[in-house]
Amino acid sequence: MSEQASTMLALRKTRAEAGTELVEVPVPQTLEEGEVLVRVAAAGICGSDLHVDDWTSSYAFIAPYLPVTLGHEFVGTIASGPRIGERVVVRPSVTCGRCVHCLAENHDACEQRRGIGMTRDGAFASWVRAPLRNCIPVPAGVSDTLASLVEPFSIAMQAVRQAGDLSGRTVLVMGPGTIGQAIAVLARRMGAARIVVTGFQDAVRLDTLRAMGFDEVVDVSQTPLTQWLKTRADLPPFDLVFEATGVPATITEALGLLRRDGVVVVTGIHDRPLSLDLTPFVRRQLQLRGSFRPPESDWPRVLTLMGELGDSIRPMVSHVLPLKRAHEGLALAHGKQANKVLLVPEDHDGR
Repeated sequence: MSEQASTMLALRKTRAEAGTELVEVPVPQTLEEGEVLVRVAAAGICGSDLHVDDWTSSYAFIAPYLPVTLGHEFVGTIASGPRIGERVVVRPSVTCGRCVHCLAENHDACEQRRGIGMTRDGAFASWVRAPLRNCIPVPAGVSDTLASLVEPFSIAMQAVRQAGDLSGRTVLVMGPGTIGQAIAVLARRMGAARIVVTGFQDAVRLDTLRAMGFDEVVDVSQTPLTQWLKTRADLPPFDLVFEATGVPATITEALGLLRRDGVVVVTGIHDRPLSLDLTPFVRRQLQLRGSFRPPESDWPRVLTLMGELGDSIRPMVSHVLPLKRAHEGLALAHGKQANKVLLVPEDHDGR
């Protein structure tokens, strides 16, 4: 700590409008009770960061907290407190510690949360403050690269939980981003019989899925899904559809592709409402389920899973860039020219 610089480079949202800035900010010096300082090893650019960069309406809730450093999918090393030197991933959802649920140790029910990288400073920087209870040890066999995927895999784990039993099911994943890819990986692991993944002008991310062994992938900008399905006479109507696009129209399309009693699980964050014809929805007894934050207990399980999946999911990380090239990383992600982009602070060599 004595050799720590007084300032650091950080990617910040500074104004309630489109754009982000790379600026020098003070290294955190004051920690609240129960907090530690984490030295960031790598942090992933998430679809949420792209929405914040664009300043879509669904992320305007962070306006009162600006300026704020972005970055919530990260791995690092604890640099203060009783667990100093421990390599960890950090749950970005910070519970209040004061409400009736937190006082009863039912932290999953807390309704007064702050989000690292959204409503409190995040990990697109060299150092970040985090509650010690949010720091989950990373097993020695899990690299920083794999550990950086824990947060999106935890979101995917919650989505497949919401879907129920996947064994023998026919599954459609709409949206081939990191969460959609993670859902496909987990659905396969849970015994789904057929998995189709769709994207729109998503050649790079669909190629990543092929590299992970998924053959039935469709770029609907080139071949409409209904047309593609006509070439798959052996494919029955879908039992389950996971929506991971954030585009409301895909939900309407998904409902039309389900068998009777089928389920759509919505994981995307949408910037406009959905108009839905409820008559066929009711007559076919379809179900629409939302999925968002996983329980805290999922995080150690996902870390164990990372170790088991290992090389099979390494293609998911396509770019590792120094933090000073953050805007290049954002442009690659916006342009769908990358799969997962990791940003590494200049004073960390990575693993």
